[in-house]
Amino acid sequence: MKIALIGTVAQNAILFRKDMILALKEKNHEVFVFCTDFTNDSKKRIENLGAVAVDYSLNRAGLNPFKDLLDTYKLSKKLKDLEIDISFSYFVKPVIFGTIASKLAGVKRRFGMLEGLGYVFTDLPTGVSKKQKILRAVQVFLYKLSFPYLEKIIFLNPDDPKDLIEKHNIKTKKVEVLGAIGLNLDEYSYSKPSLEKIRFIFIGRLLAEKGIFEYIKAAKIVKKDFPDVEFVVLGGLDEQNPGGLKKEELEKLLKDNIVLYPGFVKNVDEWIKDSSVFVLPSYREGVPRSTQEAMAIGRAVITTDVAGCRETVVDGLNGFLIPPFDANALVEAMKKFIENPYLVEKMGKKSYKIAKEKFDVKKINKRLLEILDL
Repeated sequence: MKIALIGTVAQNAILFRKDMILALKEKNHEVFVFCTDFTNDSKKRIENLGAVAVDYSLNRAGLNPFKDLLDTYKLSKKLKDLEIDISFSYFVKPVIFGTIASKLAGVKRRFGMLEGLGYVFTDLPTGVSKKQKILRAVQVFLYKLSFPYLEKIIFLNPDDPKDLIEKHNIKTKKVEVLGAIGLNLDEYSYSKPSLEKIRFIFIGRLLAEKGIFEYIKAAKIVKKDFPDVEFVVLGGLDEQNPGGLKKEELEKLLKDNIVLYPGFVKNVDEWIKDSSVFVLPSYREGVPRSTQEAMAIGRAVITTDVAGCRETVVDGLNGFLIPPFDANALVEAMKKFIENPYLVEKMGKKSYKIAKEKFDVKKINKRLLEILDL
């Protein structure tokens, strides 16, 4: 079969679709990876996996319907010229426009996967903004347009189809819940945490919806009673985003010795190994990869009892689930580890066990290929 994987960012395809590409190649399928930002280097890396890198145009964040229609038509031409048999689109805009393009191109079998509902469907402590409501309505309309053309639509957690398909009465042929994209567990080995010093770690974009402000607020409170406890922050600033942490705010946190921020790092796993507990107070996720990585290394987790995040923690077994938007609840969960350090290793071992059971990419890709009937 000729199979098109339609995404956006090449780096994402290399990191998160690599094992899927290899699994498809093992079954002797031809794989075409469609991305919007290929460089010579990223094309080579895709080709080294045995796939064909294909450039195409799609404005990830743009709201110009004429541009989207033109891009969809051009994409359909490429799919038709390549005589694609199966299309697998992932992320919001590729699922919408990649699916429509596949239908126009006469691609026989079409699948889509949403790895989360994204910012538009994420409730904030301030409520749903007017802009969010408008974008939500637009996305629902486009999903209603594109989903009927899909053989199956795949989600990572059971909450997303309820909040999207059921709530908005979107017609679909079949809905599947995959559970997670998963990890190559050979690349993540268990590491016993050091109990000499308690160190919490947050990994994610420094945005409100990722819970960065609750993490910072909790760090400030905990530091007053436990000045030796450390708080690591890994992730990029996004100052263009209205909910982003500002550079001046970060600089003040560093000056006041509230957080450790090494900037961009390639050895994320080493930072996880050097930490005691992973923290993600996010408002909504698909199934967060950063949490899966921390669990595979053997770290206890504090995260929110929201869609996607609750898939990673059994409360009281491998960590603690807290309400979203609640820095005080986060403080109390952190204090449990500080005052009972034996929990760091005990719960970390449970995380490792859950990761092996739930997040092994070999098991997940086997299930994904079964969903795609390949």
